[in-house]
Amino acid sequence: MTDYRDVNRANWDDRAAAHAASPGYAVDRFAADPEHLSDVVRFDQPRLGDLRGLRGVHLQCHIGTDTVSLSRLGATMTGLDFSPRSLDEARRIAALAGADVRFVQSDVYDAVAAVGDGYDLVYTGVGALCWLPDVKRWARTVAALLKPGGRLFIREGHPVLWALDYDRKDDVIALEYPYFEREEGLVFEEGGTYVETEAEFAHNTTVEWNHGIGEIVTAVLDAGLTLTGLVEHTSVPWEALEGGRMTDIGRGEYQLTDRPDRMPHSYTLQAVKPPV
Repeated sequence: MTDYRDVNRANWDDRAAAHAASPGYAVDRFAADPEHLSDVVRFDQPRLGDLRGLRGVHLQCHIGTDTVSLSRLGATMTGLDFSPRSLDEARRIAALAGADVRFVQSDVYDAVAAVGDGYDLVYTGVGALCWLPDVKRWARTVAALLKPGGRLFIREGHPVLWALDYDRKDDVIALEYPYFEREEGLVFEEGGTYVETEAEFAHNTTVEWNHGIGEIVTAVLDAGLTLTGLVEHTSVPWEALEGGRMTDIGRGEYQLTDRPDRMPHSYTLQAVKPPV
């Protein structure tokens, strides 16, 4: 059987250039405006606080727009991703933005061997955890990367959102897929992608996993971290449910058009590694 990482890497390699060229990632704005930040980082900027002088690593950084944004807030950033094509785009974008960011190719579970440890900040952005089969192993990796007193910061799509059927043509919001982590990944065949593009892709198979909020929090605690914040949001930074079911509320965020407070869309989680 083909390794899930090979399948998913081919999918991301295939889409990296289209993502970098799309209006959603606004790469040209990074070049034109030295203060421009990605919508995802700007959304959480009050919670991120002062990053000046911190040494950070961004796990599953994709094309690096969030990584560059964190660098612009003052952190010395390393971006890590398993897709070489994504990292080619990330390095190009960082150069356009004038950002001194290191990018390293590695599977997230091998992050310590790839980039070392002793970080003040481990950052993970939206759409990352669903590619990992074992959230406990991920949390142990995060703990190993952090120095004592270091912080985990994650903004992610809510597991309730990941469990929905995205392809329904009616107004029903149906929980179709597992909310909890399962050993077997879900295999999807989808020819498109989440950005506006006319590109056609050859590698359309993905293998994905969901992880419940309780599983994620427990994994973080079991890894020896102390939870310091968990905020659930009524918006998410892409049009997750199409067909007029979501409204663009500005600043790159979308929410259910009809009674958005009935469903968690995304969350921000923070945790620290206790001092020795």
